[in-house]
Amino acid sequence: CVKGVVTMMTLSRFKQLSCCLVLASLSACAMAVDRSKFRTCGQTSFCRRHRGQHSAILYNYKLDKDSVHFHVPSHGNEAANSKDNKDQKGGLWNSLSRRIYGSSENEIDPYIRGPEPTLTGTLVNTVPAPETSTNQKEKLQWSLYALNDGLLRMRVTEFYSNEHASPYSKARVTYDELVLEAENLSPAHHAEWIRSDTKEEKFVALLDKVIPEGDDKQNYMALQYGDSEEDTMVLLVRLETFAVYLYRENNIQAGPILALGASDMMHFEIRRRHPDEEAFEDEEEDADFDAQEEPKEEKEIVGYWEDGLAIYADGTREEKKVVEEDHRKLTEEEKAQLDREGLWEEKFQSHHDSKPNGPMSVGMDVQFPSSRHIFGLPEHASSTQLKATIGEGSHYQEPYRLYNLDVFEYELDETMALYGHVPLIVSHSEKTGTSGIFWHNPTETYVDVIDGATDNDGTLTHWISESGIIDVFLLPGSSSEQFYHQYSLLTGKMPLPPMFSLGYHQCRWNYKDEQDVYQVHDKFEELDYPYDVLWLDIEHTDGKRYFTWDNNLFPNPEEMQSKLWSQGRRMVTIIDPHIKRDDNYYVHKQATSSGVYIKDSKGEKDYDGWCWPGSSSYLDFTSERVRNWWADQFSYDRYKGSTPSLFTWNDMNEPSVFNGPEVSMQKDLLNLNGEEHREWHNLYGMLFHRATGEGQIKRSLDENIRPFVLSRAFFAGSQKYGAIWTGDNAAEWSHLEVAAPMLLSLNTGALSFVGADVGGFFGNPDAELMTRWNQAGAYQPFFRGHAHHDSKRREPWMFGEETMHRLRNAAMARYALLPFWYTVFHEAGVTGMPVMRMMWMQYPNTVELFATDDQYLIGSDLLVKPVTGAGVTETTVSFPTTDNWYDVDTLEKMPAEGAIDGVAAVTVASDLDKIPVYQRGGSIITRKLRLRRSARLMMGDPYTLY
Repeated sequence: CVKGVVTMMTLSRFKQLSCCLVLASLSACAMAVDRSKFRTCGQTSFCRRHRGQHSAILYNYKLDKDSVHFHVPSHGNEAANSKDNKDQKGGLWNSLSRRIYGSSENEIDPYIRGPEPTLTGTLVNTVPAPETSTNQKEKLQWSLYALNDGLLRMRVTEFYSNEHASPYSKARVTYDELVLEAENLSPAHHAEWIRSDTKEEKFVALLDKVIPEGDDKQNYMALQYGDSEEDTMVLLVRLETFAVYLYRENNIQAGPILALGASDMMHFEIRRRHPDEEAFEDEEEDADFDAQEEPKEEKEIVGYWEDGLAIYADGTREEKKVVEEDHRKLTEEEKAQLDREGLWEEKFQSHHDSKPNGPMSVGMDVQFPSSRHIFGLPEHASSTQLKATIGEGSHYQEPYRLYNLDVFEYELDETMALYGHVPLIVSHSEKTGTSGIFWHNPTETYVDVIDGATDNDGTLTHWISESGIIDVFLLPGSSSEQFYHQYSLLTGKMPLPPMFSLGYHQCRWNYKDEQDVYQVHDKFEELDYPYDVLWLDIEHTDGKRYFTWDNNLFPNPEEMQSKLWSQGRRMVTIIDPHIKRDDNYYVHKQATSSGVYIKDSKGEKDYDGWCWPGSSSYLDFTSERVRNWWADQFSYDRYKGSTPSLFTWNDMNEPSVFNGPEVSMQKDLLNLNGEEHREWHNLYGMLFHRATGEGQIKRSLDENIRPFVLSRAFFAGSQKYGAIWTGDNAAEWSHLEVAAPMLLSLNTGALSFVGADVGGFFGNPDAELMTRWNQAGAYQPFFRGHAHHDSKRREPWMFGEETMHRLRNAAMARYALLPFWYTVFHEAGVTGMPVMRMMWMQYPNTVELFATDDQYLIGSDLLVKPVTGAGVTETTVSFPTTDNWYDVDTLEKMPAEGAIDGVAAVTVASDLDKIPVYQRGGSIITRKLRLRRSARLMMGDPYTLY
């Protein structure tokens, strides 16, 4: 029941300990996250300070009208995007421009990519200086970028300067280069700055339409921009209290589609010097923290479980702690004061965060004025539609947390952080269509969805990030197709995956040796059961040393791969980002000498954390040099035993550190540029994923072999690098039920190549659950069976012949549709549209389907309703009546009688042999109907059109 243990004990000692633990407490096998290991908002100083407007009295921003400048757009944005041209800023005009308008943002902020701003100005905190958080007058730099395809970018930063040596005047580190596809961005074709004193009749009329009746017109200005008259946008700017409202000019009467700052929740903690006279804690607080430290007893620690609990030399293990309901809450009386706990250093359990730069949090409210349906913020084990986290009718008590973590035995219907995150919210309403915002900030972030905060049918959200800047992209839509095109311009489109990767994958922790691999493969062959990839987990290595093989268990890896490849199958091996600290291990030795490891908080020593191999160091994938170094490790002459038919699985890349805070790295660790881990934490898994994919490309430059890499952690842009799965789920009906909403949420975040472990990772599914999960998995983008090493063997033939036939039928349905899947993935790569779609994406005016996440569409033409309950023989499917629908097995047309609001709820038979799947009338779907044992063997088969 325990996923894994890493110790310095012998294998026999580990087996004895495992047996002891299992026999001693079978109840420990129940799925239950150890909440004491993971922080809540109340245990996180920056979230606690700003949630619920506790700090509102400290911030009230006004855009200084006289400071606003309009910059005539240049439609050749190469200079702004090119690092080579950043220093080419000479010439008389540029000199005069700097004198008039100040220095270019790109000159003093080396991190920004993309076009120059359209409007710039100064935001002033109007709270009197003695009452601000810094006790000084606070000003911020505001920049607005009107971009192609209706996109709008708003950045708020501190005032930076090249003329002063103070570290507080240097640009805050941001990561445009690692996240954004800046070459896709250009200035809008036209942009007009509309001031309140304009005399042009058309602009006067426009302002009259958008400025609320009774408001002072002098408190507003506007920006009109677009690429054509049909898609012209209008941004209304309220000067005090600062806010912006985005309208579509051709539908102004519908009201704004997005509003930022309208609820006065914006904050920006300006960097300041440490007040020497302030101590971090008084003696009472020290005592409180000391009482929390773990482990309490002075026992010898010989290892850690994946859940972060210590293993002692006497064979005992650290116990889970009981979590208090409310660690630290601000009372109503405290709202008027700055919560100073955790400003300059912070502790959680035994872990200390030095916070050398002090408080740097930023945040803002984002309102979707006409929408009650918002989606996104993957990954959470909850419904696809985001639910209220604060307010009288809230579904949750904690905000959605965005901080990549290895959460052991995660629970369902929770806002707790999981393995990866995309800070994107997509809104959809019948009135204003599809729109959304991308919060371009990879630091730890909390998002509240606030119930009852708007006077209309809108939804209010509050974003709070630990560091970085306010950098928000507004995506106006208005259709789902337009929205995902706009988002793909920002973060990129997915490449077309290799055909084999869309087939069935067979995995287990672990296939123990070559003989085991051959036996499993041969059984698939014997049963004519289609599969494409056989996977090996960590036990295939020499002592958890990646890029190696256990010579006793896998003495002939190339021969093994060649045998499977001769029958059309590939293999995958796991490679994680932690490197065993062993001077005799060639990867560690070269990494140390090449200086590619993350450093400690002083930047002096290589970081040493604990993961599967024991003592480990972690590579700095934020560095291009390190990513190139890592990619080189995949060459066939370095990765001995690898062949062109071997691909890669990246796990534990949140990054997971068993003895670290929240089972991850300390936030004050430094990358090779001296940037704190807190600044790039959520990027780490994506960059590891990227570097691995680049390694597969580099190893095969002379061959036409597309990469395939599966990753657990992700961020915005991970769609460019490969597949994602939902991590360590359980063999329970509830986990099968939540799989579709979780996968739809990932697709809403533009991550299409996604799947959940079929059968559940933990536990032992019975034949019925295994059947239903395979049937669901066959109609989800990534189709892999996987199991924990303590689970019983669950290859398709382990449940009896009758069940094997059902599982094979599900796999055959998958393989028959491979041409269709390949086509839908190609469409995703061209348009940015998700592969697995919520119903509203194709039926934007059918309100009854907006929140539906227990059925979905593959592309636009297949409707799937997985059966996710035990003993089910009938299922209700909601059919949009604007189209006809046909059962894919019988070709029977589904009835539409009794439809309500454009939806026909039809009860269909769904016994254990039936997968409820329906084809849209008028569509043509390509199939291959000859039974083959792999995608490669199907290449020359004929097509059948349905």
